[in-house]
Amino acid sequence: MLHRRLGLPSAAAIAALVCAGAAQAESLTDAIALAYQTNPTLQTQRAQLRVLDESYVQARAGFRPNVSISADASYQDSAGREGDSSGVSLSASQPLYTGGRVSSAVTAAQGAILSGRESLRQTEATVLQSVVQAYVDVRRDLKALAIRQENVDILRRQVDESQARFDVGEITRTDVAQAQASLAGARAQFAGAQAQLGISRAAYAAVVGQNPGELQPEPPLSQFPATIEQAFTVAEQSNPGLRAAQYDEQASRARIAAARAERMPTVGLRASLGYSGPLSNYDPSDYDRSVTAAATFSQPLFAGGAINSRIRQAVERNNSDRIQVEQARRNLLQRLSQAWNQLLAARASIVAGEEQVRAARIAFQGTQEERKVGLRTTLEVLTAQQNQRDSELALINARRDEYVASAGVLNVMGLLEARYVAPAAPLYDPAKSFDRVKNSGWVPWEPVVAGLDSLAAPRIDPLPAAHASAAPAPVSPATGGLAR
Repeated sequence: MLHRRLGLPSAAAIAALVCAGAAQAESLTDAIALAYQTNPTLQTQRAQLRVLDESYVQARAGFRPNVSISADASYQDSAGREGDSSGVSLSASQPLYTGGRVSSAVTAAQGAILSGRESLRQTEATVLQSVVQAYVDVRRDLKALAIRQENVDILRRQVDESQARFDVGEITRTDVAQAQASLAGARAQFAGAQAQLGISRAAYAAVVGQNPGELQPEPPLSQFPATIEQAFTVAEQSNPGLRAAQYDEQASRARIAAARAERMPTVGLRASLGYSGPLSNYDPSDYDRSVTAAATFSQPLFAGGAINSRIRQAVERNNSDRIQVEQARRNLLQRLSQAWNQLLAARASIVAGEEQVRAARIAFQGTQEERKVGLRTTLEVLTAQQNQRDSELALINARRDEYVASAGVLNVMGLLEARYVAPAAPLYDPAKSFDRVKNSGWVPWEPVVAGLDSLAAPRIDPLPAAHASAAPAPVSPATGGLAR
């Protein structure tokens, strides 16, 4: 059952996780590979893209013939006269030229599919960032739990020591009460750390699909930029949100051409073959055969303003899409700046935190020694100890924030993909799904019809591909890391 598979651990299970053996260890790459294959959000987006692939087949159907068969049978009784009749007909039509309407619709479908692929990339990056965050959250909380447990153990010994010293008259009841109060507070903090670990484990299970075992130290993130300028350059070429907006604008531009093509003439061929005769006393010789073949030409003259309205509508939609491209570019700059500055802040916190931990440990050790000779009180020792624990917790939080911010930078750049962070995982290729359906219904003369129709369709230049060569060389972002 699901609640048993992804259930939260008990306190004993949490403690076992902290001390688990290396044989159960799993890596961030393992977690990403599993989420990449099983995450429902990602699978849903892939299915939606396969739905979108069919729009290309439906658009290209305009180049292909339509064939239908019909049959009828009737009986009539009028003024004492009875009669019956039947008929069957086979008809076919083949468009030869639509003024570019079908060609533009195909181009629009291609743009929509390419935009869908970028949306899939964006969803993949979002899921992978959730995996990264869940992974480092669990590792952070395990370390925090260990620190809280150590604090409880130390304070318990201090309470026992204070009680012994009180019994021989070396300290007062106040000193004992202070130690006991600190122990009670530490136990409450330990319980809070247990709860937070349970929350993080549940988040991990939700995005990855299974409970975490012992997690290995997270590896340096590859393809990381050395400077924010380099990050901006790559993001302009590879950010999926920006590229999706650009493909949407291309598709809506093609829809303008399709709307304008409604003013153009259409040319086609039509043919039919039919048989009709009496239904009763069936005799093939009594049936009449009819054969029709015709070339058709149609030119719209007046549509009550509907065509012009659809053109204006398509133009305004394209205007909206062009504005959305600029909006996507601005959002990209804002998100990348935020992620980069969060990374800088986390790195600065790591440097300051390491120094703070070093100083706090020295202060705690010194305060303990000074209390032995009567220079420090029990409260001062407890305060120094709390400062040390707080600084250690702040440091592991800073290291977690630095790694998550690094993943955020790659996300905005468009480089947080399974092919970079989990290259051994079987990768999903949306082009293969498209190739399986794109030629459905194909007929040998389709390229000729498509070539004629495309003469009136405007050319829309494709976007340059987001090549992996645009990515920077791997640079480790880590100045700290939870492993340290």
